[in-house]
Amino acid sequence: MTVTSMQTAARRSVEEQQVREDLAAVYRIFAARQMDDLIYTHISARVPGEENHFLINPFGLMYEEVTASNLVKIDLQGNIVEESEYPINYAGFIIHGAVHEAVPGAHCVIHLHTDSGVAVSCQRQGLIDASQFAMFLPGGVAYHDYEGLALDDAEKPRLVADIGDCKALILRNHGTLTVGETVAEAFFHMYNLERACRVQVLAQAGGQAELLPIPPEIVDHTRAQKPEGARLAGIGTLELAAWKRKLERMGQGDYRN
Repeated sequence: MTVTSMQTAARRSVEEQQVREDLAAVYRIFAARQMDDLIYTHISARVPGEENHFLINPFGLMYEEVTASNLVKIDLQGNIVEESEYPINYAGFIIHGAVHEAVPGAHCVIHLHTDSGVAVSCQRQGLIDASQFAMFLPGGVAYHDYEGLALDDAEKPRLVADIGDCKALILRNHGTLTVGETVAEAFFHMYNLERACRVQVLAQAGGQAELLPIPPEIVDHTRAQKPEGARLAGIGTLELAAWKRKLERMGQGDYRN
């Protein structure tokens, strides 16, 4: 970091630094799980105490290169508001900015292009309630029709209207998106959305084997239950902490820098 960058980092609140480390850790986790897409797709988080500012990855870096300090701080108009040597991806700003601005509680937004997620996004029926992983998505999954590359401001209100109160959104013919009140919550929802999509694609690979949907009344009952980890520490908190310890064991503790 430059001297100016070091001075800026020194002024950050403890809360902002924690969000930066959590966000950088999730980038590294998804890189380790091969859920990244070259230098594309994004994970963003609102800056604590700065409601109109959020953090997003530097455009040009792979997920495995993201650190707490090189995350870029921008406003809801896509302007970089803190010194950075990197630009941002405008398409990423359109999607993430729209959700951060208009969806209550969307303090963290994750958007990915995994093979399984894109595969399910291309299926007319979308995600089928056929695995336990799908049961961990509160309110189920919402859908947004494909409109081309996300470069048009006019798409933002339609995207926001489609996600509604759901924590997970499948962007048709495109990919997946999750939101959370914390980085850990959005991470947990995306982990389960990805697993649900992957299980569905694998099950469909059985050829003539027919998928067995979970009965609607069991779906409602299961989604109303609260997993033990969420009850004890908050949604995704224990899971993210466990993965951060694993990053350290993998020699990737530099995400904190």
